[in-house]
Amino acid sequence: MRASLIIIAALLVTACGPSGTSLTDLRTVSGYRTAGELRVATRVDPITYRNGSDGKASGFDYDLLQKLGKRLGVPVHMVIFPDAARALEAVIRGQVHLAAAGVGRNDRLPLAWTSPLREVDYVLVGRAENGEITEESSLAGRTVSARHGSLAADFLNQIHKRVPEMHLHFPVNASDDHLLESLAKGELDIVATDRVHFAVAAQTSPNLAVIYDLPVSSTIGWALSTEAKDELNEEIEAFLADARANDTLARLSDRYFGHIRRLEDSAITTFLSRLQARLPHYRQHFHEAQARTGIDWRFFAALAYQESHWDPLATSRSGVRGMMMLTSETADRLGVRDRLDPRESILGGARYFSMLREQLPDDVPEPDRLWMAAAAYNLGMGHMNGARTIAQRMGKDNTSWLDMKAVLPLMSKPEYASRLKAGAARGGEAVIMAENIRNYHDILLRLERPYVPPLQPAGLRLETTSQRLPARGGYARGSSTSSPPM
Repeated sequence: MRASLIIIAALLVTACGPSGTSLTDLRTVSGYRTAGELRVATRVDPITYRNGSDGKASGFDYDLLQKLGKRLGVPVHMVIFPDAARALEAVIRGQVHLAAAGVGRNDRLPLAWTSPLREVDYVLVGRAENGEITEESSLAGRTVSARHGSLAADFLNQIHKRVPEMHLHFPVNASDDHLLESLAKGELDIVATDRVHFAVAAQTSPNLAVIYDLPVSSTIGWALSTEAKDELNEEIEAFLADARANDTLARLSDRYFGHIRRLEDSAITTFLSRLQARLPHYRQHFHEAQARTGIDWRFFAALAYQESHWDPLATSRSGVRGMMMLTSETADRLGVRDRLDPRESILGGARYFSMLREQLPDDVPEPDRLWMAAAAYNLGMGHMNGARTIAQRMGKDNTSWLDMKAVLPLMSKPEYASRLKAGAARGGEAVIMAENIRNYHDILLRLERPYVPPLQPAGLRLETTSQRLPARGGYARGSSTSSPPM
Protein backbone atom coordinates (compact mmCIF):
# COMPACT_ATOMS: atom_id res chain seq x y z
CA MET A 1 0.00 0.00 0.00
CA ARG A 2 2.99 2.30 0.28
CA ALA A 3 2.90 2.97 -3.43
CA SER A 4 -0.61 4.35 -3.11
CA LEU A 5 0.64 6.96 -0.69
CA ILE A 6 3.74 8.14 -2.52
CA ILE A 7 2.47 10.99 -4.61
CA ILE A 8 5.49 13.03 -5.60
CA ALA A 9 3.45 15.85 -7.06
CA ALA A 10 1.68 16.27 -3.74
CA LEU A 11 4.93 17.27 -2.09
CA LEU A 12 5.42 20.05 -4.60
CA VAL A 13 2.42 22.07 -3.47
CA THR A 14 2.97 25.49 -1.99
CA ALA A 15 0.84 25.04 1.11
CA CYS A 16 2.40 26.30 4.31
CA GLY A 17 2.19 25.45 7.97
CA PRO A 18 1.34 28.06 10.60
CA SER A 19 4.98 29.09 10.90
CA GLY A 20 5.30 29.60 7.15
CA THR A 21 7.22 26.42 6.36
CA SER A 22 6.69 25.51 2.70
CA LEU A 23 6.10 21.81 2.18
CA THR A 24 8.61 21.89 -0.65
CA ASP A 25 11.28 22.97 1.86
CA LEU A 26 10.80 20.02 4.20
CA ARG A 27 13.95 18.00 4.71
CA THR A 28 14.60 14.86 6.67
CA VAL A 29 14.17 15.79 10.29
CA SER A 30 16.47 14.74 13.12
CA GLY A 31 15.25 13.59 16.52
CA TYR A 32 13.03 16.08 18.30
CA ARG A 33 15.66 16.91 20.91
CA THR A 34 18.26 17.68 18.26
CA ALA A 35 15.73 19.51 16.10
CA GLY A 36 14.53 21.53 19.09
CA GLU A 37 10.92 20.99 18.09
CA LEU A 38 8.33 18.29 17.56
CA ARG A 39 7.34 18.48 13.90
CA VAL A 40 3.82 17.16 13.30
CA ALA A 41 2.05 16.58 10.00
CA THR A 42 -1.67 17.29 10.07
CA ARG A 43 -4.55 18.46 7.93
CA VAL A 44 -7.21 21.07 8.44
CA ASP A 45 -10.22 19.35 9.94
CA PRO A 46 -12.97 20.52 12.34
CA ILE A 47 -12.04 17.79 14.81
CA THR A 48 -8.28 17.34 14.53
CA TYR A 49 -6.84 20.77 13.77
CA ARG A 50 -8.53 24.01 12.86
CA ASN A 51 -7.82 27.70 12.79
CA GLY A 52 -10.71 29.74 14.09
CA SER A 53 -11.90 32.96 12.54
CA ASP A 54 -9.91 34.70 15.26
CA GLY A 55 -6.72 33.02 14.01
CA LYS A 56 -6.34 30.77 17.06
CA ALA A 57 -5.60 27.10 16.48
CA SER A 58 -7.57 24.42 18.28
CA GLY A 59 -8.78 20.86 17.86
CA PHE A 60 -8.71 17.59 19.78
CA ASP A 61 -5.33 16.49 18.45
CA TYR A 62 -3.87 20.00 18.50
CA ASP A 63 -4.69 20.53 22.17
CA LEU A 64 -3.32 17.12 23.10
CA LEU A 65 -0.12 17.75 21.13
CA GLN A 66 0.45 21.03 22.96
CA LYS A 67 0.37 19.12 26.22
CA LEU A 68 2.80 16.55 24.78
CA GLY A 69 5.18 19.30 23.65
CA LYS A 70 5.12 20.82 27.12
CA ARG A 71 6.00 17.45 28.63
CA LEU A 72 8.82 16.90 26.13
CA GLY A 73 10.08 20.43 26.65
CA VAL A 74 9.94 21.46 22.98
CA PRO A 75 7.54 23.54 20.88
CA VAL A 76 5.16 21.75 18.53
CA HIS A 77 5.48 22.76 14.88
CA MET A 78 2.34 21.89 12.94
CA VAL A 79 2.88 21.37 9.20
CA ILE A 80 -0.35 21.45 7.22
CA PHE A 81 -0.86 18.97 4.37
CA PRO A 82 -3.78 18.89 1.93
CA ASP A 83 -4.95 15.47 3.08
CA ALA A 84 -4.17 12.57 5.40
CA ALA A 85 -2.36 10.51 2.74
CA ARG A 86 0.23 13.25 2.25
CA ALA A 87 0.62 13.67 6.00
CA LEU A 88 1.35 9.95 6.38
CA GLU A 89 3.76 10.06 3.46
CA ALA A 90 5.72 12.81 5.23
CA VAL A 91 6.21 10.42 8.16
CA ILE A 92 7.37 7.63 5.85
CA ARG A 93 9.83 10.03 4.20
CA GLY A 94 11.18 11.11 7.60
CA GLN A 95 10.16 14.75 7.08
CA VAL A 96 8.12 14.95 10.29
CA HIS A 97 8.25 13.17 13.61
CA LEU A 98 4.64 12.05 13.52
CA ALA A 99 1.29 12.54 11.81
CA ALA A 100 -1.78 13.57 13.78
CA ALA A 101 -4.42 13.86 11.08
CA GLY A 102 -7.47 12.09 12.48
CA VAL A 103 -6.51 8.89 10.70
CA GLY A 104 -7.87 5.45 11.50
CA ARG A 105 -5.21 2.89 12.29
CA ASN A 106 -4.08 1.00 9.19
CA ASP A 107 -1.54 -1.73 9.90
CA ARG A 108 -0.95 -2.34 6.19
CA LEU A 109 1.12 0.84 6.05
CA PRO A 110 4.82 0.91 7.00
CA LEU A 111 4.13 2.99 10.11
CA ALA A 112 4.08 2.61 13.87
CA TRP A 113 0.81 3.59 15.55
CA THR A 114 0.20 4.91 19.01
CA SER A 115 -2.36 3.32 21.26
CA PRO A 116 -5.90 4.56 20.50
CA LEU A 117 -6.86 8.16 21.22
CA ARG A 118 -10.54 7.53 20.50
CA GLU A 119 -12.80 5.05 18.75
CA VAL A 120 -14.81 5.76 15.62
CA ASP A 121 -17.53 3.99 13.67
CA TYR A 122 -18.55 4.70 10.11
CA VAL A 123 -21.87 5.56 8.53
CA LEU A 124 -23.47 6.51 5.25
CA VAL A 125 -24.99 9.98 5.35
CA GLY A 126 -27.68 11.28 3.05
CA ARG A 127 -30.32 13.98 3.01
CA ALA A 128 -33.10 13.21 5.45
CA GLU A 129 -35.88 13.59 2.88
CA ASN A 130 -34.46 10.70 0.83
CA GLY A 131 -35.00 8.13 3.58
CA GLU A 132 -32.85 5.33 4.99
CA ILE A 133 -31.14 2.40 3.32
CA THR A 134 -31.91 -0.98 4.84
CA GLU A 135 -29.49 -3.20 2.94
CA GLU A 136 -26.39 -2.96 0.76
CA SER A 137 -28.25 -3.93 -2.38
CA SER A 138 -30.18 -0.66 -2.17
CA LEU A 139 -26.93 1.15 -3.02
CA ALA A 140 -27.16 -0.06 -6.63
CA GLY A 141 -27.33 2.95 -8.91
CA ARG A 142 -26.39 5.36 -6.10
CA THR A 143 -23.15 7.36 -5.99
CA VAL A 144 -21.28 7.20 -2.69
CA SER A 145 -18.48 9.68 -1.96
CA ALA A 146 -15.74 9.34 0.64
CA ARG A 147 -12.48 11.00 1.58
CA HIS A 148 -9.70 9.58 -0.59
CA GLY A 149 -7.57 7.11 1.37
CA SER A 150 -9.97 6.83 4.33
CA LEU A 151 -11.03 3.56 5.93
CA ALA A 152 -14.57 4.36 4.79
CA ALA A 153 -13.29 4.43 1.21
CA ASP A 154 -11.57 1.06 1.72
CA PHE A 155 -14.80 -0.47 2.98
CA LEU A 156 -16.78 0.99 0.07
CA ASN A 157 -14.41 -0.82 -2.27
CA GLN A 158 -15.36 -4.05 -0.51
CA ILE A 159 -19.08 -3.28 -0.87
CA HIS A 160 -18.53 -2.50 -4.54
CA LYS A 161 -17.40 -6.08 -5.12
CA ARG A 162 -20.79 -7.22 -3.82
CA VAL A 163 -22.80 -4.37 -5.38
CA PRO A 164 -21.00 -3.52 -8.64
CA GLU A 165 -23.85 -1.22 -9.71
CA MET A 166 -22.90 1.21 -6.92
CA HIS A 167 -20.86 4.18 -8.14
CA LEU A 168 -17.82 5.29 -6.12
CA HIS A 169 -16.49 8.83 -5.86
CA PHE A 170 -13.21 9.49 -4.04
CA PRO A 171 -12.25 13.12 -4.79
CA VAL A 172 -8.67 14.13 -4.09
CA ASN A 173 -8.10 16.77 -1.39
CA ALA A 174 -11.75 16.63 -0.29
CA SER A 175 -12.17 16.58 3.50
CA ASP A 176 -15.07 14.95 5.30
CA ASP A 177 -16.59 18.31 6.25
CA HIS A 178 -16.41 19.58 2.66
CA LEU A 179 -18.05 16.41 1.35
CA LEU A 180 -20.83 16.71 3.92
CA GLU A 181 -21.32 20.37 3.10
CA SER A 182 -21.66 19.49 -0.59
CA LEU A 183 -24.11 16.74 0.33
CA ALA A 184 -26.25 19.19 2.31
CA LYS A 185 -26.36 21.49 -0.74
CA GLY A 186 -27.58 18.65 -2.93
CA GLU A 187 -24.35 18.38 -4.91
CA LEU A 188 -23.63 14.79 -3.80
CA ASP A 189 -25.82 11.74 -3.36
CA ILE A 190 -24.37 9.89 -0.34
CA VAL A 191 -21.25 10.40 1.78
CA ALA A 192 -19.40 7.75 3.80
CA THR A 193 -17.81 9.24 6.91
CA ASP A 194 -17.47 8.64 10.63
CA ARG A 195 -20.23 9.44 13.09
CA VAL A 196 -18.40 12.34 14.77
CA HIS A 197 -17.85 14.21 11.50
CA PHE A 198 -21.54 13.69 10.73
CA ALA A 199 -22.53 15.11 14.13
CA VAL A 200 -20.39 18.20 13.62
CA ALA A 201 -21.81 18.77 10.13
CA ALA A 202 -25.37 18.31 11.38
CA GLN A 203 -24.90 21.29 13.72
CA THR A 204 -25.22 23.58 10.72
CA SER A 205 -26.91 21.22 8.23
CA PRO A 206 -29.91 19.64 9.97
CA ASN A 207 -31.12 18.19 6.67
CA LEU A 208 -28.40 15.53 6.92
CA ALA A 209 -29.16 12.12 8.42
CA VAL A 210 -27.46 8.78 8.94
CA ILE A 211 -29.10 6.48 6.41
CA TYR A 212 -27.01 3.34 6.94
CA ASP A 213 -24.60 2.06 9.58
CA LEU A 214 -21.49 0.60 8.00
CA PRO A 215 -20.35 -2.57 9.81
CA VAL A 216 -16.86 -1.20 10.35
CA SER A 217 -15.13 0.64 13.16
CA SER A 218 -11.60 1.70 13.94
CA THR A 219 -9.46 3.65 16.36
CA ILE A 220 -7.84 7.01 15.78
CA GLY A 221 -4.14 7.19 16.56
CA TRP A 222 -0.97 9.06 15.69
CA ALA A 223 1.38 7.61 13.10
CA LEU A 224 5.15 7.50 13.64
CA SER A 225 8.08 6.14 11.73
CA THR A 226 8.98 2.54 12.48
CA GLU A 227 12.48 3.93 13.11
CA ALA A 228 11.47 6.80 15.40
CA LYS A 229 14.46 8.58 16.93
CA ASP A 230 15.01 9.45 20.60
CA GLU A 231 12.64 6.66 21.63
CA LEU A 232 9.76 8.97 20.77
CA ASN A 233 7.30 6.09 20.57
CA GLU A 234 7.92 5.12 24.18
CA GLU A 235 7.72 8.71 25.41
CA ILE A 236 4.42 9.26 23.63
CA GLU A 237 2.96 6.06 25.03
CA ALA A 238 3.96 7.09 28.54
CA PHE A 239 2.32 10.49 27.95
CA LEU A 240 -0.89 8.90 26.64
CA ALA A 241 -1.03 6.47 29.57
CA ASP A 242 -0.88 9.43 31.96
CA ALA A 243 -3.45 11.32 29.86
CA ARG A 244 -5.87 8.44 30.31
CA ALA A 245 -5.14 8.07 34.01
CA ASN A 246 -5.60 11.76 34.84
CA ASP A 247 -8.67 12.16 32.56
CA THR A 248 -6.93 14.51 30.13
CA LEU A 249 -8.25 12.48 27.20
CA ALA A 250 -11.72 12.32 28.71
CA ARG A 251 -11.82 16.09 29.21
CA LEU A 252 -10.65 16.81 25.68
CA SER A 253 -13.20 14.35 24.33
CA ASP A 254 -15.92 16.11 26.28
CA ARG A 255 -14.70 19.50 25.12
CA TYR A 256 -14.91 18.63 21.44
CA PHE A 257 -17.49 15.83 21.28
CA GLY A 258 -19.42 15.74 24.56
CA HIS A 259 -22.15 18.21 23.65
CA ILE A 260 -22.71 17.65 19.93
CA ARG A 261 -26.00 16.13 18.81
CA ARG A 262 -27.82 17.30 21.95
CA LEU A 263 -30.02 19.60 19.90
CA GLU A 264 -32.91 18.24 17.86
CA ASP A 265 -32.79 18.90 14.11
CA SER A 266 -35.87 21.11 14.42
CA ALA A 267 -34.13 23.19 17.10
CA ILE A 268 -31.09 23.68 14.84
CA THR A 269 -33.33 24.66 11.92
CA THR A 270 -35.10 27.25 14.07
CA PHE A 271 -31.80 28.58 15.38
CA LEU A 272 -30.36 28.99 11.88
CA SER A 273 -33.51 30.76 10.74
CA ARG A 274 -33.46 33.19 13.65
CA LEU A 275 -29.76 33.74 13.19
CA GLN A 276 -30.64 35.30 9.85
CA ALA A 277 -33.82 37.08 10.88
CA ARG A 278 -33.13 38.29 14.43
CA LEU A 279 -29.44 38.36 15.26
CA PRO A 280 -28.51 41.19 12.86
CA HIS A 281 -30.70 43.58 14.86
CA TYR A 282 -28.74 42.96 18.06
CA ARG A 283 -25.25 42.04 16.87
CA GLN A 284 -23.83 45.47 17.73
CA HIS A 285 -25.04 45.12 21.34
CA PHE A 286 -23.29 41.76 21.68
CA HIS A 287 -20.17 43.38 20.24
CA GLU A 288 -20.39 46.03 22.94
CA ALA A 289 -20.81 43.34 25.58
CA GLN A 290 -17.56 41.76 24.42
CA ALA A 291 -15.79 45.12 24.52
CA ARG A 292 -16.91 45.60 28.13
CA THR A 293 -16.16 42.10 29.45
CA GLY A 294 -13.53 40.59 27.15
CA ILE A 295 -15.75 37.54 26.55
CA ASP A 296 -16.39 36.56 22.92
CA TRP A 297 -19.63 38.16 21.71
CA ARG A 298 -20.72 34.91 20.13
CA PHE A 299 -20.90 33.29 23.54
CA PHE A 300 -23.22 36.02 24.78
CA ALA A 301 -25.31 35.61 21.64
CA ALA A 302 -25.56 31.88 22.36
CA LEU A 303 -26.51 32.55 25.98
CA ALA A 304 -29.17 35.06 24.93
CA TYR A 305 -30.62 32.64 22.40
CA GLN A 306 -30.91 29.93 25.03
CA GLU A 307 -32.62 32.39 27.37
CA SER A 308 -35.04 34.15 25.03
CA HIS A 309 -34.47 33.07 21.41
CA TRP A 310 -33.32 36.66 20.88
CA ASP A 311 -36.75 38.01 21.80
CA PRO A 312 -36.27 41.33 23.68
CA LEU A 313 -39.85 41.17 25.03
CA ALA A 314 -39.62 37.63 26.41
CA THR A 315 -41.30 37.21 29.81
CA SER A 316 -41.60 34.12 31.99
CA ARG A 317 -44.40 33.25 34.38
CA SER A 318 -42.10 34.06 37.31
CA GLY A 319 -41.41 37.57 36.04
CA VAL A 320 -37.92 37.29 34.55
CA ARG A 321 -37.86 39.36 31.41
CA GLY A 322 -35.97 40.53 28.39
CA MET A 323 -33.31 39.25 26.04
CA MET A 324 -31.16 37.90 28.90
CA MET A 325 -34.12 37.02 31.17
CA LEU A 326 -33.07 39.09 34.17
CA THR A 327 -34.94 39.27 37.47
CA SER A 328 -35.94 42.73 38.65
CA GLU A 329 -33.53 42.34 41.60
CA THR A 330 -30.57 41.46 39.40
CA ALA A 331 -31.46 44.25 36.96
CA ASP A 332 -31.58 46.81 39.79
CA ARG A 333 -28.24 45.63 41.13
CA LEU A 334 -26.67 46.02 37.71
CA GLY A 335 -28.20 49.38 36.92
CA VAL A 336 -30.48 48.09 34.18
CA ARG A 337 -33.40 50.52 34.05
CA ASP A 338 -35.46 48.76 31.37
CA ARG A 339 -35.18 44.99 31.09
CA LEU A 340 -37.09 45.05 27.80
CA ASP A 341 -34.54 47.33 26.17
CA PRO A 342 -32.35 44.88 24.22
CA ARG A 343 -29.11 46.83 24.70
CA GLU A 344 -29.60 47.25 28.44
CA SER A 345 -30.59 43.61 28.86
CA ILE A 346 -27.63 42.30 26.86
CA LEU A 347 -25.11 44.49 28.66
CA GLY A 348 -26.64 43.69 32.03
CA GLY A 349 -26.70 39.95 31.38
CA ALA A 350 -23.14 40.06 30.06
CA ARG A 351 -21.90 41.86 33.17
CA TYR A 352 -23.78 39.48 35.42
CA PHE A 353 -22.29 36.47 33.64
CA SER A 354 -18.82 38.01 33.86
CA MET A 355 -19.24 38.46 37.60
CA LEU A 356 -20.30 34.84 38.03
CA ARG A 357 -17.31 33.70 36.01
CA GLU A 358 -14.95 35.75 38.18
CA GLN A 359 -16.41 34.25 41.35
CA LEU A 360 -15.27 30.78 40.36
CA PRO A 361 -11.92 29.81 41.93
CA ASP A 362 -8.77 30.58 39.99
CA ASP A 363 -7.98 26.88 39.56
CA VAL A 364 -11.03 26.33 37.34
CA PRO A 365 -9.54 26.34 33.81
CA GLU A 366 -11.02 27.44 30.52
CA PRO A 367 -13.22 26.41 28.84
CA ASP A 368 -14.63 24.58 31.90
CA ARG A 369 -14.89 27.96 33.61
CA LEU A 370 -17.17 29.21 30.84
CA TRP A 371 -19.53 26.22 31.03
CA MET A 372 -19.68 26.23 34.83
CA ALA A 373 -20.53 29.94 34.79
CA ALA A 374 -23.25 29.20 32.22
CA ALA A 375 -24.79 26.66 34.62
CA ALA A 376 -24.47 29.18 37.46
CA TYR A 377 -26.31 31.74 35.33
CA ASN A 378 -29.27 29.37 35.57
CA LEU A 379 -28.77 28.02 39.10
CA GLY A 380 -27.13 30.86 40.98
CA MET A 381 -23.64 30.76 42.43
CA GLY A 382 -24.94 29.53 45.78
CA HIS A 383 -26.14 26.30 44.24
CA MET A 384 -23.03 26.00 42.10
CA ASN A 385 -20.81 26.30 45.18
CA GLY A 386 -22.94 23.69 46.92
CA ALA A 387 -22.58 21.33 43.97
CA ARG A 388 -18.82 21.86 43.95
CA THR A 389 -18.72 20.89 47.62
CA ILE A 390 -20.69 17.73 46.93
CA ALA A 391 -18.34 16.89 44.06
CA GLN A 392 -15.32 17.30 46.33
CA ARG A 393 -16.85 15.00 48.96
CA MET A 394 -17.52 12.41 46.26
CA GLY A 395 -13.87 12.46 45.23
CA LYS A 396 -14.61 14.15 41.92
CA ASP A 397 -12.77 17.10 40.38
CA ASN A 398 -14.85 20.18 41.10
CA THR A 399 -12.76 22.26 38.68
CA SER A 400 -13.78 20.05 35.75
CA TRP A 401 -17.01 20.57 33.82
CA LEU A 402 -16.90 16.87 32.86
CA ASP A 403 -17.22 15.93 36.54
CA MET A 404 -19.54 18.77 37.50
CA LYS A 405 -22.12 18.00 34.84
CA ALA A 406 -22.38 14.52 36.36
CA VAL A 407 -22.85 15.96 39.87
CA LEU A 408 -25.28 18.81 39.18
CA PRO A 409 -28.29 16.55 38.41
CA LEU A 410 -27.92 15.05 41.90
CA MET A 411 -29.03 18.37 43.44
CA SER A 412 -32.68 17.46 42.90
CA LYS A 413 -32.33 14.26 44.94
CA PRO A 414 -33.31 14.60 48.64
CA GLU A 415 -30.20 12.80 49.93
CA TYR A 416 -27.99 15.40 48.24
CA ALA A 417 -30.27 18.43 48.49
CA SER A 418 -30.27 18.08 52.28
CA ARG A 419 -26.56 18.94 52.23
CA LEU A 420 -27.15 22.20 50.40
CA LYS A 421 -27.66 25.43 52.33
CA ALA A 422 -29.72 26.77 49.42
CA GLY A 423 -31.86 23.63 49.18
CA ALA A 424 -32.73 21.49 46.19
CA ALA A 425 -32.20 22.67 42.63
CA ARG A 426 -32.88 21.39 39.13
CA GLY A 427 -29.22 20.92 38.34
CA GLY A 428 -29.97 18.57 35.47
CA GLU A 429 -31.80 21.35 33.65
CA ALA A 430 -28.85 23.67 34.21
CA VAL A 431 -26.58 21.09 32.58
CA ILE A 432 -28.88 20.77 29.56
CA MET A 433 -29.02 24.55 29.19
CA ALA A 434 -25.23 24.88 29.45
CA GLU A 435 -24.74 22.13 26.87
CA ASN A 436 -27.25 23.81 24.55
CA ILE A 437 -25.29 27.04 24.87
CA ARG A 438 -22.13 25.14 23.93
CA ASN A 439 -23.86 23.94 20.75
CA TYR A 440 -25.15 27.38 19.82
CA HIS A 441 -21.74 28.86 20.55
CA ASP A 442 -20.03 26.29 18.32
CA ILE A 443 -22.39 27.07 15.47
CA LEU A 444 -21.86 30.82 15.87
CA LEU A 445 -18.09 30.35 15.92
CA ARG A 446 -18.37 28.69 12.52
CA LEU A 447 -20.86 31.10 10.97
CA GLU A 448 -20.16 34.49 12.55
CA ARG A 449 -16.96 36.52 12.43
CA PRO A 450 -15.06 37.55 15.55
CA TYR A 451 -15.25 41.14 16.72
CA VAL A 452 -12.18 43.27 17.32
CA PRO A 453 -13.40 46.05 19.62
CA PRO A 454 -12.21 49.64 19.35
CA LEU A 455 -11.78 51.81 22.44
CA GLN A 456 -13.97 51.04 25.46
CA PRO A 457 -17.52 52.12 24.57
CA ALA A 458 -19.42 54.71 26.51
CA GLY A 459 -23.06 54.54 27.52
CA LEU A 460 -24.85 52.35 30.04
CA ARG A 461 -22.86 52.12 33.27
CA LEU A 462 -23.07 48.93 35.25
CA GLU A 463 -21.40 48.13 38.53
CA THR A 464 -17.76 47.07 38.38
CA THR A 465 -16.80 43.43 38.53
CA SER A 466 -15.19 44.05 41.91
CA GLN A 467 -18.72 44.43 43.33
CA ARG A 468 -19.35 40.73 43.56
CA LEU A 469 -22.78 39.22 43.97
CA PRO A 470 -23.50 37.51 47.30
CA ALA A 471 -22.68 33.80 47.28
CA ARG A 472 -26.35 32.95 47.69
CA GLY A 473 -27.52 35.85 45.57
CA GLY A 474 -30.05 35.83 42.79
CA TYR A 475 -29.32 34.71 39.31
CA ALA A 476 -30.72 35.81 35.99
CA ARG A 477 -33.86 33.69 36.26
CA GLY A 478 -34.54 34.05 39.99
CA SER A 479 -33.08 33.72 43.47
CA SER A 480 -30.72 30.86 44.23
CA THR A 481 -32.97 29.62 47.03
CA SER A 482 -35.58 28.38 44.59
CA SER A 483 -35.65 26.32 41.46
CA PRO A 484 -35.38 28.26 38.21
CA PRO A 485 -38.58 28.58 36.20
CA MET A 486 -38.35 27.10 32.73
